[in-house]
Amino acid sequence: MTPKATLRRRSPVESGPWPEHIPPLLQRIYGARGAGSIDQAQPRLANLLPPDSLFGLDAATGLLADAIAADRHIVVVGDFDCDGATACAVGVRGLRMLGARRVSHAVPNRIVHGYGLSPALVGELAALQPDLLVTVDHGIACNAGIAAAKARGWQVLVTDHHLPGETLPSADAIVDPNQPGDPFPSKVLAGVGVMFYVLLALRRRLRDAGAFGGSGPDLSRLLDLVAVGTVADLVPLDANNRALVSAGLRRLRAGQGCAGLRALIEVAQRDPGRLSASDIGFAIAPRLNAAGRLEDMALGIECLLTDDPAQAREIADTLNRINVERRAVQQQMVDEAEVAFAKVVVDAATAPAAVCLHDPDWHPGVVGLVASKLKERLHRPVIAFAPAEPGSDQLRGSARSIPGFHIRDALAEVDARHPGLIGKFGGHAMAAGLSLPAQALHAFEQAFQRCAAALLTDDLLRAEVLSDGELQHSEFSRRHAEALRDGGPWGQGFPEPQFDGEFDVARWRVVSERHLKLELSHAGVRLNAIHFGGWDGLGPPARVRIAYRLEPDDYRGGDAIQLVVVHREPA
Repeated sequence: MTPKATLRRRSPVESGPWPEHIPPLLQRIYGARGAGSIDQAQPRLANLLPPDSLFGLDAATGLLADAIAADRHIVVVGDFDCDGATACAVGVRGLRMLGARRVSHAVPNRIVHGYGLSPALVGELAALQPDLLVTVDHGIACNAGIAAAKARGWQVLVTDHHLPGETLPSADAIVDPNQPGDPFPSKVLAGVGVMFYVLLALRRRLRDAGAFGGSGPDLSRLLDLVAVGTVADLVPLDANNRALVSAGLRRLRAGQGCAGLRALIEVAQRDPGRLSASDIGFAIAPRLNAAGRLEDMALGIECLLTDDPAQAREIADTLNRINVERRAVQQQMVDEAEVAFAKVVVDAATAPAAVCLHDPDWHPGVVGLVASKLKERLHRPVIAFAPAEPGSDQLRGSARSIPGFHIRDALAEVDARHPGLIGKFGGHAMAAGLSLPAQALHAFEQAFQRCAAALLTDDLLRAEVLSDGELQHSEFSRRHAEALRDGGPWGQGFPEPQFDGEFDVARWRVVSERHLKLELSHAGVRLNAIHFGGWDGLGPPARVRIAYRLEPDDYRGGDAIQLVVVHREPA
């Protein structure tokens, strides 16, 4: 059951003036996304928000400066997703650049420790004899783990970007733009972005204290990692995040990324000189994430920390193999979920406002991907559950939402109405995680669906494909395709341009059993198109209306372009 999507065009917006090198098509695209000037559309590092207004920054940099001066042991504690891995690598590399000599890192194992700085992980960290723990991409909700660390006499600095619970942890310092009362203008920094900001402030503190002969180390060398983590975590790409990602992409395109990222780009068979945010999201990040989903993210972090190209390539090859396995596991789980859902829901009219799915044989590291795939197909909030470990009576759930339904707030409402039903939870508007006893699943599903039904309107449950309108005949060109590709970074909150129009279908064929290759005709011009996952068992009609992205066809080279179809319906 896939709901029929409605195709809607964005309203045109007047903007400008623009430099002559920005094509009118790109000017129109920028204006429709609220960027009325080149500085808003293509922000540079010079436009970066200063760190000054972040709460807790003085305390955080004081802890780090004192630890460096006293040669204390700093342990950076990462997380098992791409944002957490890149944030860990940024923290370790950045602290060493700033003079720390005793820096180690650790990361929880998803199966063994669960999420974040848990008491179980603290117990294992004792062998490292840390003086200061620095959490990255987590910590704001790790009250028990931080209390356990403090009980051992360790200092704790939390750097995070997630929403806090009712009570903040007992850390020595917390830097999180989403903690209560924090005035930092951008609330959408990724975890890696928060850690990068802490390092910027630390460098300034050390420089003011005379620690460097000049301005200090060049922290822009870390922006390749910041870009990858920011794109991978699907945080909105506001102007501040776009400045960070753009700078990181420039480093990667110039071959200046760390050895691990260069190796991952190579095994993913991407051209580094043309690397885009989309390449990060669909090729680089999944290979890093695969380690944390099926194995241990320590391997991914090792890839990002090594400076040996041969070792980086060896690890990247391993990550690539794990990712192949992850894709197979994911596809099997998605197929099983769709079969289970189809047994109880026949069409969109009978579908519940939100969906909960569980299978005792599912892998807890892949349920987030299952929830994401089904959310896209059903246009409903989806939570997929798996046993925390084989045979466990504890479930781990991963939730994905649709625009207009804040999934973390919905979980908070369920928790408030039914105390004790959820073990723990946390997350964002569009993604969240939770745990609960297996015997509580049915009661939770009913409570969550009641909450969703009360908050989701028919309009919110109607899938919508937004278009930037039609392309002119002259805009079906390699020049415009490259301008669109390079005009980003595009992503969450600053969506990649897509257009719509009616076309005659000259030829079509099925590729790899699931995709549809099309030759289209428009105003006498023949255009190649591909609709990934578009084969539904029926051939397309002679005339179609499609929504599509215009991309350079690097496979054919030269002036070749192709349309990447994202929506298709009879004309």
